[in-house]
Amino acid sequence: MERVRAYLRSPKGQQTVEKAKRMARDPRNQQKARQFLERFRGRRH
Repeated sequence: MERVRAYLRSPKGQQTVEKAKRMARDPRNQQKARQFLERFRGRRH
């Protein structure tokens, strides 16, 4: 976990986080994420 935290604090890690935030705001990506989570939850039950 410490290596992940160190990466996220690095400039490259910050760029990755910002890119993920931009993608998360896109309605198409939100729909894809919902569909993925529904499938994932469906397998567990």
